[in-house]
Amino acid sequence: MAGKDQDNVWPLPKFYFKVEVDGLDAAFQEVSGLEAEAQVIEYRHSNSKEFSTIKMPGIKKYSDVTLKKGVFVKDNKFFDWFSKIEMNLIERKPVTISLLNEKGDPTMVWTLANAWPTKITGVDLKSDGNEAAVETLVLAHEGLKIENK
Repeated sequence: MAGKDQDNVWPLPKFYFKVEVDGLDAAFQEVSGLEAEAQVIEYRHSNSKEFSTIKMPGIKKYSDVTLKKGVFVKDNKFFDWFSKIEMNLIERKPVTISLLNEKGDPTMVWTLANAWPTKITGVDLKSDGNEAAVETLVLAHEGLKIENK
């Protein structure tokens, strides 16, 4: 329900956003997977009179975040980041995703802690296509923080 503040009359549109990887702006077409979940622990002690389990919150887990972006000439920074993966060694970076208002100011900000690329999907090429070349980057991370500005 909308409050008395005029800024809260309509939901925010989702098409105006910005992504920063390690403090650098990156132009993405789409962001998905901003999800957090608590695993459920079911427990029943031996002398419980209830013939069912109780459910308790367990460990939190976070979904991988998928980013899609256009391919630009000489823009290989995410592939370069991915190619640095060695056995349990990768540079982990903070990633900030900001939903912007009409003035370009952040209204909601999602911050991924210790993000690193798990998958890069290159462009699918078609000789009769006329779409823009788009690549996909999938990031694993260790936490999702949400702030309202």
